Formats: sequence, structure tokens, C-alpha cells
Amino acid sequence: MFKILGNSPASSVYLCSPNSGKIKTCLVKAKGKRPTHSALVELNMVSAFVGGHAGSKFMKRRRASINLLYGLPRKDFLVNNAVTFVESSLVSEGTEKSTSSIGVREESIVPSWGNVTFEQDRVLKLEEDATQLRTTSKELSTVLDNRVWLGETDEEMLSKRLLTLSRSNKVRSALGLYRSMELFGVKPNIHACNSLLSCLLRKQLLDDALKVFESMRKNDVVTAHTYSLILKAIAYHHDCKSALKLFFELEEDCKLKKDFDVVVYNTMISVCCKVNNWVEAERLWRCLKESNHAGSKVTYSLLVSVFVRCSRNDLALDAYYEMTQNGLKPGHDTMQAVIGACTKEGKWDLALCILQDMLESGLKPNQIAFNSVINSLGKAGKVKLAFEIYKLMRSSGHKPDAYTWNALLGALYRASRYADALWLFESIKVQERSTVSFHLYDTALMSCQKLGLWDKALQLLWQMEASGKLVSTESYNLVIGACEVAREPKVALQVYEHMIHQNRPADIFTHLSLIRACIWGSLWNEVEEILDQVSPNASIYNAYIHGMCLRGRVESAKQVYQKMRKYGLEPDGKTRALMLQYLSNDTSPRKR
Repeated sequence: MFKILGNSPASSVYLCSPNSGKIKTCLVKAKGKRPTHSALVELNMVSAFVGGHAGSKFMKRRRASINLLYGLPRKDFLVNNAVTFVESSLVSEGTEKSTSSIGVREESIVPSWGNVTFEQDRVLKLEEDATQLRTTSKELSTVLDNRVWLGETDEEMLSKRLLTLSRSNKVRSALGLYRSMELFGVKPNIHACNSLLSCLLRKQLLDDALKVFESMRKNDVVTAHTYSLILKAIAYHHDCKSALKLFFELEEDCKLKKDFDVVVYNTMISVCCKVNNWVEAERLWRCLKESNHAGSKVTYSLLVSVFVRCSRNDLALDAYYEMTQNGLKPGHDTMQAVIGACTKEGKWDLALCILQDMLESGLKPNQIAFNSVINSLGKAGKVKLAFEIYKLMRSSGHKPDAYTWNALLGALYRASRYADALWLFESIKVQERSTVSFHLYDTALMSCQKLGLWDKALQLLWQMEASGKLVSTESYNLVIGACEVAREPKVALQVYEHMIHQNRPADIFTHLSLIRACIWGSLWNEVEEILDQVSPNASIYNAYIHGMCLRGRVESAKQVYQKMRKYGLEPDGKTRALMLQYLSNDTSPRKR
């Protein structure tokens, strides 16, 4: 028990030991003068209760008079018969120091108060009691780590103060005020709690934020925004898997699930999108529908985005259909992503409709969307529509690139308009020389092969080599194929020799074109040399046998067939039919 006499800077404190009945007088120096403005007064007091006895009436009256003198609430703090010391100070409102935590010092149970001294056994006893207090009452020790005495108990006023401190990023003050309100049973409103939670997360204090979150759940002061803040923080500081685990644990609780809305689901879908986890995104989409929540525009935009990035175009289209059925208008990026999904799925009609909707709505599709639609139309054989979209792209201010030209050339080639493809290629070389790539050259070489224009193919090949870039084996094969169609085997052999001289390896397609060209040119020795140079291959032997039989060299075809069977190669149906025909003629009995 203690008694304070006087109101001077130095006051006497009488300490009474219940065991000995002795009174010890100490001198306590005040820390500062009382401020002129409104202040919160923190008093360091000792409440001693031993053996469950509260002491005499005189002691109770003294304690009550001290509480009234310093404006403290008439409340006794009795925890496990322990003694709690709180450092005294005078703290002003409106500053960071005003609500900062002072509480029980970890360095020493008994703070240094000038010339205050205690008996050694008394100090040891107090240390043991304080240690027991921290061990047995974790919640109260957490509160005492950072608390202030409340000058008022009005929930609305304290909530506004907590909101102001949180918005000002005064973390210590805001957290101290919240813990003090919790200690005195004063509940801040939801807005103030969420603001404190945001303040802690902005300062990267996840552990404190989780403690506040658990306290809010205990007091049933949570909203969907609260869950969104915590889930995003878990995903940021840990990973997507941890956030999903917490989300589904909370969702299983029917009491907590009622607080979930579409914003919480959008938060988790966004977390999955950042790591391209489309599997969990689809699972969250199903959970959203099972909980009878309607997806928002943000929901479907996120779903379409992650599904397109992960090449799940079917799911992206399903999300788009559901979005339009719910009466939601997709945004610019969503429509462009859906166009890409449609073109990859071969749904050129839907892609064309979406593109037209964008143009009618005043939205400007990007060049990628235009190119995707042109390419999709070209693959579908809609050449005229493809060139109309090309004109729309030019009128929208987009300049065609190599992808655009390749889509148009490909459309003409698939439509068997080989001459038009070559004409367009020459126009591109004159107007857009910088955009001409080897891929465009290959498309032109394919047209030359179909038309048998071996001289044009050679001209394009020399242009490709003159660029200084390495020409691929496929390009040489196209030139050899043009020579094969034009029945120019000698030219084909020259291109082949030049190809080997350029250190470009020949493949099976090279040898097949050469063998077919040499057979039709009756270059039998060259055919034998090519057949000896390549490793045994069923496709090459089949082509050789076909050509020999068609040219009337049946005996040579039989020899090659025997060699083919010796190597264990399987003949195709045409080779088998030819050999059965000729071999049966040889074994049939001759007429006398």
C-alpha cells in the first residue's frame, strides 16, 4: 500500500509491508509540470493484495482518494495476486508520444524512479510475481506492453481518434489506443478497426495486424474489407498457397462465410492471377457461384485474363459468355483478350463480332487484335473479309507489321491464289522493305513451289542469302521442291550441292524431293548415290520403289524392296500393292 502526500515536484510515498507491518518512506520526483492543454495523465500506482485480503478500510479509502485525485476510473486490477508497476508520465494528446506504449519494462520489473529503494527480498518477490503474470496471462501482458489510460470512454470519440491516428500512420499511438480501449472494454467501430489494420499493413507489421484481426473476429467487428486486407497481406508476405489455405478455412466457418462478398472472392482470384494459378482461380469461380454471389465486372475480367494467359481459351470464353449473360459490359482489355481466345479456338465469327462491337462502342482495338482477326479469317478461307479488316486497321491508325503481312499472304496461299500472293509479296518489298522477314520469303517460296516457278524461287533464295542472314534448310527444300515440280532435276541437284556448301544439313524432305526429281529426270546414277548416302528410311525406300515402278524399272524396284525388307523397314500400302502385282506375275505358270 502506498500514500502520496503533497502536490509538489517531490512527494513522499509510504509503502506498507503486509508481513512486517513496517512502513518505508521514499521520495518520488515528478517527471514534469502539468501541461496547459488537455492531457492524459498516467499514474504509476501499486495495488498490493496478499492472501486474498484487500486490506483495511483505511487502505481502500486511500486508494479511492488517489484514483479520484488523478481522474482514474474506480477499478481495481487484480490478476493472480500479482503486483504490476506502471511507469508514471504526463503525456499530451495529438502527438505520437501521447498514446505510445510505456507499460511494464522488459529490462527491469522495477523502473528507476530517482531515489526510490526497496528491500532486496521485496524486489525478488515482485520480479517472480511479474514473471508469473506474463506467463499465465498472455493476453493481458500483450495489452500492458503498450497502453495508455483513457481520459474518456465515449466509443464514438475514441473511434474517431483511432481513425485519425491510423490515417496519419502513427502506428504506436494507434495500436496503444486500440489496446487500451480493449482493456477497458470500449469497442471501436468497424471503420476505425479497418483503418488501423491498413496502417499496420502499410508499415509491414503483419504479426501485429494478425493480432488485431483476431481481436476483431473475437469482437465480431469484421467486414469483407477486413478479410481482403488480411488475405492480400498473407499472399504478399508469404505466398498464394498460404492465402488460399486461410481463405478456405474461413469459408468453411458458416458464421464467417456470411461476411464474404464478391470483393473477397475477387481478392483471391487476383492473388491467383498474379502467379497464373488458373486451377485455383477456376475453383474460386465455382465457390463464388455456389455461395449465390453474382460475379462483378472485375471478377470476369480477372478470370478471362488468367485463362487466356494460361492458354485455357475454352474457360476464357465460358467466363465471357457468363459475363454477357449477367448483363455486364466487358472492358477494353477483356474484349481484346477474348478476341485472342476466339482466334486460337478457330471461332472467327465471334472474334469478328467482338471487334465490330468495340469499333461501334468507340473503343480502339490494338494491333494485336486486328492481326488475330485477320489471321483467323485467313485460316477460314475468308480472304475478302481479311482484307476488309486490314483496311479498318489502317484507318484506325495502325501500321501493318510482319505478322499482318504474313497473315494476308497466308490467306492468299490457303485460298490457292498463289499468283496474288507473289504480287502482294513484291508490293511489300517495295513499300515496307524493313518489315520483310524470312517467314514472308518462305510463304512466297511456297507459292513458287506450287506454280513450279523455279527461276523465281532461285531469285528469292539469292536475295535471302544476300541479306547476310543464315538461310534455313526448309527454305532450300522449298526451292528444290519448285525444281521438282518444274521437272528440273539438274537445277535441284545444284541447289542441293550449294546447300551442303553453305553447311546446311539435309533432312528427309530434301532427299525425298531430290529422289523424285532425279527419277523423273532419269538420273539413275544420281538416285543410287543419294540412296547410298542416306541411312535406311522407309519413306525414302517407298518413294524410290514408287518412282521405279512408274518409270518401268521393275527389276530395280524389286532389288530395293528386298533390301528394304532386309533392313526390317515396313513398306506402305502402295509399295506392298505394287510388289504383290509384279511378284505374282513372276511366280505365275507360263503358257506353253
